[in-house]
Amino acid sequence: MAVKAVKVSVYAWEGIDKKGTKMTGELSGHNPALIKAQLRKQGINPGKVRKKSASLLRAGQRIKAHDIALFTRQMATMMKAGVPLLQSFDIIGEGFDNPNMRKLVDEVKQEVAAGNSFAAALRKKPQYFDELYCNLVDAGEQAGALDTLLERVATYKEKSESLKAKIKKAMTYPLAVVFVAVVVTGILLIKVVPQFQSVFAGFGAQLPVFTLMVIALSEFLQTWWWLVLLVLIATGFGVRQAFRRSQRFRDALDTYLLKMPLVGALMYKSSVARYARTLSTTFAAGVPLVEALDSVAGATGNVVFKNAVNRIRQDVSTGMQLNFSMRATGMFPSMAVQMTAIGEESGALDDMLDKVASFYEAEVDNMVDNLTSLMEPFIMVVLGVIVGGLVVAMYLPIFQLGTAI
Repeated sequence: MAVKAVKVSVYAWEGIDKKGTKMTGELSGHNPALIKAQLRKQGINPGKVRKKSASLLRAGQRIKAHDIALFTRQMATMMKAGVPLLQSFDIIGEGFDNPNMRKLVDEVKQEVAAGNSFAAALRKKPQYFDELYCNLVDAGEQAGALDTLLERVATYKEKSESLKAKIKKAMTYPLAVVFVAVVVTGILLIKVVPQFQSVFAGFGAQLPVFTLMVIALSEFLQTWWWLVLLVLIATGFGVRQAFRRSQRFRDALDTYLLKMPLVGALMYKSSVARYARTLSTTFAAGVPLVEALDSVAGATGNVVFKNAVNRIRQDVSTGMQLNFSMRATGMFPSMAVQMTAIGEESGALDDMLDKVASFYEAEVDNMVDNLTSLMEPFIMVVLGVIVGGLVVAMYLPIFQLGTAI
């Protein structure tokens, strides 16, 4: 008969230390009595101990991928130092400011304390620990080299998050500037242009075509601004829902992104880097190549590469060498294929793939910096044309009037 796990909650406490200083904090535990006992062991005289509601926890910080990467690195450090597993959970859990992260670490600890393996405990939290992560931890436990595997997983997670952050950096800046440009243009058309329009009404002369076009656009926005706003919100919501619910939409978007100028090259190199980093990590962990490729397919971050890796897995399972199969897909650069071939011939495939990953991660880093440098003057030109065009449209009749006089 299975023993029901005792529910662990987060408690906010107040107390006074030996010097008489008032202290506050949060601890995870089964009940207030155990929290008070734990505080007394630390030399704190407990006062109020209140259970934090689930709604308050949910309203707090979400658990991000960065938190999981930090947890992995700290676990690897603890294992290397020879700290027992359960004690490592206590030390690491107390170090997180995020109450949700502390709760997650404590729940994993309770599963391990109940007799489950570390990997089995992680598999009960699939929203935070994916199949690749759990498989690598499982391989480390079975081989008796959990510290080494956790270090590899930590490096993998840190590199992956760094790569994602670089891509977000490249995308966020232009999107933010475009948003500001749209807002500024809308304000000019709705608030500023009508002021000029009232002045032009007393001219009694034919206005330039360009000015008439801007006035017509201004009148449309003054009347139907709510409809334009509604369409923009509905479009944004529709795209977001389609991305979440439709696999075909995500696949089409992945394919389109690879074909875009500048952005396509960035996405391509980042996918190659992810492929090489993931395969290097799994293969070094002792996972057979065919099984490793199964995990790699979903980690590339792009459906085109996912399909290519699935074809590679099928080829490798029939006896074809990895480098031949990579070349046959036509998706991988020559340098990556040649390094893979050298790795297969020398028996150091994981080492070569790690070098490939590092090279393309550096390439992505350089591309992000270059893209940002290129985008700045381009965005300034676009903003200048939009805002300058509106200003010229408004002042053109005044210039013509001055010429006529």
